[in-house]
Amino acid sequence: MLRLLLMAMAVMTVAAAYAQAAFDDTSAAPGEWGFRPADGSVSATNPPSFSWRPQEGARVYALEVARDRAFADIVYEAQGVEMTVHCPPLILPAERLHWRVAFVGEGGRSQWSHVRIFTIPEDAVRFPMPEFGELIARVPNEHPRLFVRPEELPRLRELAQGALKPQYEALVAACEKTMANPPPTAEPEKYPEGMVRGSDEWRKVWWGNRTYTTNVLNSAATLAFTRMLDGNEAYGQKARELLMAAAEWDPKGATGYRYNDEAGMPYNYYFSRTYTFVNDLLTEEERAKCREVMQVRGEEMYRHLYPRHLWRPYSSHSNRAWHFLGEVAIAFMGEVEGAEEWLWFTENVFFNVYPVWADDDGGWHEGAAYWSSYLGRFTWWADIQRVALGIDAYRKPFFASCGDFATYIMPPHVPRGGFGDLTGGRTASSNRGLVTVFATQAQNGYWADYVERAGGPAATGGYIGFIRGALPEVEPRSIAELPPSKLFRGTGLALLHTDLTDSRNDVQIEFKSSPFGSQSHGYEAQNAFLLYAYGEPLLIRTGQRDSYGSAHHKGWMWSTRSVNSITVGGQGQLLRSAAAKGEIVAFESSDEFDYVAGEAGGAYPDGLVDRFTRHILFAKPDLIVILDELATPEPQTFEWWLHAPTEMRLGGQHDIGVAVGDAGCQVNLLAPEGLAVTQTDQFDPPPRERIKLTQWHLTASTTESARTMRFVTVIRPHRAGDEPPLAAECELTDESCAVRAAVEGGEVVALWRFGEGEVSAMGLTTDGDVAAMRVSAAGEPGACMVSGGSRVEFGRNGM
Repeated sequence: MLRLLLMAMAVMTVAAAYAQAAFDDTSAAPGEWGFRPADGSVSATNPPSFSWRPQEGARVYALEVARDRAFADIVYEAQGVEMTVHCPPLILPAERLHWRVAFVGEGGRSQWSHVRIFTIPEDAVRFPMPEFGELIARVPNEHPRLFVRPEELPRLRELAQGALKPQYEALVAACEKTMANPPPTAEPEKYPEGMVRGSDEWRKVWWGNRTYTTNVLNSAATLAFTRMLDGNEAYGQKARELLMAAAEWDPKGATGYRYNDEAGMPYNYYFSRTYTFVNDLLTEEERAKCREVMQVRGEEMYRHLYPRHLWRPYSSHSNRAWHFLGEVAIAFMGEVEGAEEWLWFTENVFFNVYPVWADDDGGWHEGAAYWSSYLGRFTWWADIQRVALGIDAYRKPFFASCGDFATYIMPPHVPRGGFGDLTGGRTASSNRGLVTVFATQAQNGYWADYVERAGGPAATGGYIGFIRGALPEVEPRSIAELPPSKLFRGTGLALLHTDLTDSRNDVQIEFKSSPFGSQSHGYEAQNAFLLYAYGEPLLIRTGQRDSYGSAHHKGWMWSTRSVNSITVGGQGQLLRSAAAKGEIVAFESSDEFDYVAGEAGGAYPDGLVDRFTRHILFAKPDLIVILDELATPEPQTFEWWLHAPTEMRLGGQHDIGVAVGDAGCQVNLLAPEGLAVTQTDQFDPPPRERIKLTQWHLTASTTESARTMRFVTVIRPHRAGDEPPLAAECELTDESCAVRAAVEGGEVVALWRFGEGEVSAMGLTTDGDVAAMRVSAAGEPGACMVSGGSRVEFGRNGM
């Protein structure tokens, strides 16, 4: 590429006579993307994406990858890199490699960065990024360019009169509705002077302008697309009329991206779709007007996103804005100055910095509602990339696993959506539309089976649904074949199940200890857990968002007090902070036992807590043992929180009952003794008056201060009407914690080790950090598990 060659020549010329500046290798702070591949990491893709800290005074960067630390055997280099990210356009050797980067400023090239080592395994997904020139050349010269290429129109027209005739007729019905009652096109009003941001009145304008804009321009896009299928000129002329009316709106007014991005984003992508669908009907003057408008709007988005988003990408709205900018770029490629740079930035985000709230296992930090909202919109870009650029998004490891999130977080018939903002009203059925798309686009049979069990496929409507109808069908494959439990390690979510196929027969534990902290819409505290059983929510997250950032939203829902976790001296973890990190430190899963442990001491304000390790042992299906270990630099009291949708029965700390519909659970706070247990149905602060919600909050508080504390809790989920065994005891020493609990047909003995070496208690001996065993009523050992060791034996100490 000529641009990069010239820059590379400038790099070499200036660097020769330059006294080298230092490269800033400061590690990423919370909210920053970080140096990637990280030192010692294993890349899931070949090539990996490279990322580094922006350098003051940098004009361009030089990247080298080598087999050796001295960089004598270089396998890849890139000069004149303008961004702080780079994905090579070729496959690298599958082996242990080294990388470094330098910058070039006015004075020349800097010193090299620290050398970082990474490994590419043989089975890494091959996913090189096209070079700039190749990427731009892939965009069709003619219109349409979004979702469909010009050469594909004849096939789509045939399908409209054949296999996809029902979808086509639905499009016609929508068009006729618009023709009979066209949307108003007057420019929306700005916020009245003095209106309080975040108030209910403000929300009506903020969201109202979004729906108003969508109604105008998506109606136009639907008319224009349908006219491409059947040649209905009346539809085309109405689409043109609506498009040109919206073109008269002030690009930095009420629908401007920076003024109200919830109106500005749909304006930009629906306008671009309509423009490319109806392009042949526009006069040159009309095209010029559209280009003028989108030059302003596209540049406004680009300047807001670039370069900041490449290093600080943890902004919720920006993580959909970037691919909306991509739609603008493709629609106006070669017609608007800067469109090529917009697309290059967009694809650099996709290959190097997306998705930010996720992990390669398919996890999503912000919860099911924002997973659905953001990935639902991303699937538009996946369609566009495939058609316009020849890039298959589902080759990325996350997208190859993204449907697993719904499968494990919300199995068929689950009562609600788990951790994350706005998940309270979601069910598995809520996911059918998106997972149908995932299953089809990725050709994944497990996700197709999930959809069938959740109520059947939910086809996308409109012109996008028509286009997706032309994709091949996928044969379902039973999710019963999958492991019932899964760890989404990168997002710090563990999902423990007994029956993944039907929540009505399942006991589900969701545990969170996230390296993302509590930022954005994944604001719940670390080491919190949820319990659903037999289709009912038993132990829950609480509150209901009345308005984003309201007193209730911030003061209760972002607070540790709103979830099943622990406060220290009345203080919770940092509110909605990337610094409030947790980590899953252990995970084991089998047919009989699941075990997970999380560490969240660092999630509290500095100096408050040295350690908060929560261990959850699940003896399937009817026994959960929780061990909490806390240490503080100063003596503190500790408050153990539990929440339920119904009033809990309190018979003291050893006898707490929860009953919800067809299920219930018994809770026994085995240790420490002497806890002060209280219960209330009050929120502090409460939601706004229009929200009618009653939930119950239990606090079990220590009455004396201490620097260390261990809570031991036994929870027994059961079906309504069943009476589970209740006998349980624990033995706490400086060396170990042992728990014996009765279960149907015998008992379970669990043993935690606090130091090194072998420990024995209650007849169990292990060299692991935790071990558990089922023991029959006759005293015979049965199924067992061990984590952090290799041996577990039963029968010592006279059991």
